[in-house]
Amino acid sequence: MTKSFDAIIVGAGQAGPPLAGRLTKAGMTVAMVERKLFGGTCVNTGCIPTKTLVASAHAAHLARRGADFGVQLSGPITVDMKAVKARKDAVSGKSRDGVETMLRTMEKCTVFHEAAHFVSAKELQVGDEVLTAEKIFLNVGARSSIPEMPGVHDVPLLTHTTLLELDTLPEHLVIVGGSYIGLEFAQMYRRFGSKVTLVERGKRLVAHEDEDVSAAVKEILEKEGVAIRTDSECIHFKAHAEGVLVGTSCTTGEPDVLGSHVLLAVGRRPNTDDLGLEVAGVATDEKGYITVDDQLRSSVPGIWAMGDCNGRGAFTHTSYNDFEIVSANLLDNEPRRVSDRIQAHAMYIDPPLAHVGMTETEVRASGKRALIGSRLMSKVGRAVEKGETEGFMKVLVDAETKKILGATILGTGGDEAVHCILDTMYAGAPFTTLTHAMHIHPTVSELIPTVLESLQPLV
Repeated sequence: MTKSFDAIIVGAGQAGPPLAGRLTKAGMTVAMVERKLFGGTCVNTGCIPTKTLVASAHAAHLARRGADFGVQLSGPITVDMKAVKARKDAVSGKSRDGVETMLRTMEKCTVFHEAAHFVSAKELQVGDEVLTAEKIFLNVGARSSIPEMPGVHDVPLLTHTTLLELDTLPEHLVIVGGSYIGLEFAQMYRRFGSKVTLVERGKRLVAHEDEDVSAAVKEILEKEGVAIRTDSECIHFKAHAEGVLVGTSCTTGEPDVLGSHVLLAVGRRPNTDDLGLEVAGVATDEKGYITVDDQLRSSVPGIWAMGDCNGRGAFTHTSYNDFEIVSANLLDNEPRRVSDRIQAHAMYIDPPLAHVGMTETEVRASGKRALIGSRLMSKVGRAVEKGETEGFMKVLVDAETKKILGATILGTGGDEAVHCILDTMYAGAPFTTLTHAMHIHPTVSELIPTVLESLQPLV
């Protein structure tokens, strides 16, 4: 049986549901196809559940520091992991249910809770039915990658998805991977009470950030008791009666780390394997990401790809921006492009790391004549008042145009404060727009003009 729609959206992640809303309001009939959990990665296994856990870990950390603030607590601070998980599940579940309810009650939208695969460029097999439409939008997301490493299939390993289902505390959590996911879980579980060892193949953590950022992040985690092993070029796994032996190096250091649990946090892969893209003629790259142009159109007319599956961004905010780009071009006669957006991301260790635009390394490589300003968070009044003085902020400016090239804030409130810099960059305004602004005291944001007033040539 074939059912016709004006549009089919595959995947109810961050881009799919708002696009369904825009299309139906424009009078189109829409089929929303979701094979598993409504809300996608962010709602179910990403931002919402992990940041809920981060909040619980922060509460435990702050409680242990009570005496620093003149607050006396009797007895040791303990963490009830069943209660922590229940809170996480409740927050995530409420969001997931909200997305599903919105879609199922949306006029002109029909929800199919089935897997989908192409049978032609205009048709998708969904359960026992064939759906057809002139416009098809793929929003199928990505999942944890499990690369081929010696012993990887011979031992029990966790991904960030399966770790979220634990309601007990690992005695010793070994984390393989020193980027966002690995670092957030490392600090989180150390604060919950686990012994934590982080193993990174490269020379430093979060290698795409500047070296001073990597060093500061490493120092923050080590101060909290996270053991860090970098230059682990020969990672391998072996079963042990007490858990899993993780081999960290072929030549130097202690050869093995014995963990009760092991988390693999070494990247993600797109959920494009079983879509039948080859049947539709949709091109992908060597990693399986759907190839798209600057307006997120695939190689086949009438098929778009949004979110993690297109390889043009790996964040909730890039996925939602994909929806905005697609809907603006289709419905608003407003030409918007992926290349117009400014790189922006955050990592939610505590304190958070926020970055926009170019890194210092990229500015140096560009050959631009630039200015740089920086300030330790220990010199920021708001951070001192809160007792959270780790980290620093720095801003880079084009010496000729006076426009901001990029900024990094590793510090309390930095994930919020950085947006005044980002908005100034989008406005194409000179840095003096910020130095002439009057910011509220006491805030982290008020020190950004101070940083800019201290600009010096980048040498």
